[in-house]
Amino acid sequence: MDLLIRYQDSPEPPPPGMLPAGFENKIMHTSFRVGNNILMASDGCEEGQRFNGFSLSIQVTTETEADRFFTALCEGGEVQMALSKTFWSPRFGMLTDRFGVSWMINVVP
Repeated sequence: MDLLIRYQDSPEPPPPGMLPAGFENKIMHTSFRVGNNILMASDGCEEGQRFNGFSLSIQVTTETEADRFFTALCEGGEVQMALSKTFWSPRFGMLTDRFGVSWMINVVP
């Protein structure tokens, strides 16, 4: 993990009422590496979990890497489009992981 800041560690406290009670230990900002990629994330301020309306994309340089990421993320999830050749990539696929997050895996030629 490259960086981790919890809401309670923010240099500026949030406005009153912005965070639900008990949210102090949730993640305000984090970044971490997956291979050569940096992912950034945070816990939302709302209750519950919904990951609608977006997909995360991982770009890799080999088909072997694409297979590895796809297989790992797909465990317990659902394939939307199996890894296959497209007009822009020798290997591209889409899936939803076990947490409901949508992913696109793309080999950049």
